[in-house]
Amino acid sequence: MTYSIVARDPDTGELGVAVQTRSFAVGAAVPWAEPGLGAVATQSFTERSYGPLGLELLRIGRTPEEALAGLVAADAHHQVRQVGMVDAEGRAAAHTGEHCIPEAGHLPGDGFTVQANMMRSADVWPAMAEAFQTAPGSLPQRLLAALDAAEAAGGDFRGRQAAAMLVVEGEPSGKPWDARVIDIRVDDHPDPVAELRRLVTLAEGYRRLNRVSGNVSAEEVEAARAAGVAEDHLEWSSVAAAWRAGDLQEARRRLDVLVRREGRWENAWNVLVSIPPPSDE
Repeated sequence: MTYSIVARDPDTGELGVAVQTRSFAVGAAVPWAEPGLGAVATQSFTERSYGPLGLELLRIGRTPEEALAGLVAADAHHQVRQVGMVDAEGRAAAHTGEHCIPEAGHLPGDGFTVQANMMRSADVWPAMAEAFQTAPGSLPQRLLAALDAAEAAGGDFRGRQAAAMLVVEGEPSGKPWDARVIDIRVDDHPDPVAELRRLVTLAEGYRRLNRVSGNVSAEEVEAARAAGVAEDHLEWSSVAAAWRAGDLQEARRRLDVLVRREGRWENAWNVLVSIPPPSDE
């Protein structure tokens, strides 16, 4: 009923899942991930427990193959399940039950696994694997390339409805509330992959701006604007970047542009001067 990819970025260590289906709110069930541990996609008559239990088995030292084998053995309905799993070392494993609705299959690779069921064509999951391996860019952009390839190869024979992406940082920081790089769900849309791409690109634009300290380059501004970042946020990001660099005088100068347009921006200044800028330590 679904196609998905689970992957690790070898450069950043980020772990992620991307998925599309002809079912409502797929992001609430399929993708699971934890920094420094692994990621899981559980689908096809979905048993959600494969997500948290799979991650827990990785936590105690099981490989993805061992973890998945244990979960499948304990599942009375494993014949209809489809699951993909990748750990923080890039090891991958997948399971497609013999009663999954065809076309159905999976293909693990180095640092990723793709899986699909209820497809128009058995070309879907090989196309996803090839697209992910050859696509440039960040992990989220490469995951999107895999979803695009699945659609081009036929996709879900029922059509499209929902898509989601979850990407977490490569290393645990002790702050799990800050660990999600991307967490976006398109619950009901006529072209969910296209909408997911729009939102992921926008999220990456906001995320880059929120990390700048000092001057926001013209290139970064144009990239964020092209991604769809709002103009007032571009201006506010410039203020925040100066504040993060500890330059309150420059932050004030930049904020004055916003204050002249709308005096209530002055309240933001009162907040900035009341708290210290973040430390790089």
